[in-house]
Amino acid sequence: MLTRRTLVGAAALMLAAGPAFSQDWKAKYPELTLGVIPAENASGTVDRYTPLTAYLTKELGVPVKLRVANDYAAVIEGQRAGNIQIAFYGPASFARAVITGVKAEPVVNQKHETGVSGYYSVIYVKADSPYKSIEDLKGKSLALVDPNSTSGNQAPRFFLHKAGHDVDKFFGKTFYAGSHENAVLALAQGTADAAANFWNSDTDSNLTRMLAKGMVKNADGTPMKQSDFRVIFKSEFLPEGPFAVLASLPDDLKQKIRQAFIEFPTKDKAAFDKLSDGKDQGLTPVTLKDYQPIIEMLRHNDEQRKRS
Repeated sequence: MLTRRTLVGAAALMLAAGPAFSQDWKAKYPELTLGVIPAENASGTVDRYTPLTAYLTKELGVPVKLRVANDYAAVIEGQRAGNIQIAFYGPASFARAVITGVKAEPVVNQKHETGVSGYYSVIYVKADSPYKSIEDLKGKSLALVDPNSTSGNQAPRFFLHKAGHDVDKFFGKTFYAGSHENAVLALAQGTADAAANFWNSDTDSNLTRMLAKGMVKNADGTPMKQSDFRVIFKSEFLPEGPFAVLASLPDDLKQKIRQAFIEFPTKDKAAFDKLSDGKDQGLTPVTLKDYQPIIEMLRHNDEQRKRS
């Protein structure tokens, strides 16, 4: 027979057990891994994301280790295998993960200094080159980034195809440089006539970040300037890539990760600023629906490749 005393006692036991239940995930996940696509070269990526892992370690109460992938596909496969619980994707690599069956949930993406959570794909040439338009690059060489890069491959293919240019037939040579930085360096060093890359604004792009670090130099070793490069192609607006979690994680852990990211810009501003060299304004919650246009872009590109 239930009495007031037994009900009160049961409620007290449940309250006492609540925190223990909420921490059950720590037994299965005593350590978490944040996997990051190689948008820039490894040392720069480590420097940029290490403060975030320290912040997440503090907020989640378990060590969060950083894994900088060798290529974009490694993050996809790491999440597929369950070895990467939290990942930073580009929009196209996230879309590829979804298309190929990876069960991942987007959490947030970055809001740039422009006030929007997105960016553009651009194609650069050197300013002293004769190339003034895409049409001038027919038969020339193009440095792409990675097959699963949005701005460095998928978006140029999609939007140039809409403009009547098949990338593989229009350019005399295309190659994957491996990172956004390597694509710019290929252009600067003359091993490519043009390079695809990401662009947030005139004052925030992979190029401006590289120039600020003194990474791009003339043949005589003098630093190059932004005016040494010219944009001759700019895509339509693209949603910024997400931080995503495995859908299979316990709900309370996923909620804790979401909350940590939402609070990140204010709780640890220095670490947040490190992600964008102080350019970003904050983080925006996102859902799978936000990436549906990118999923359709990849499906279109896949279909075109099959036809070719």
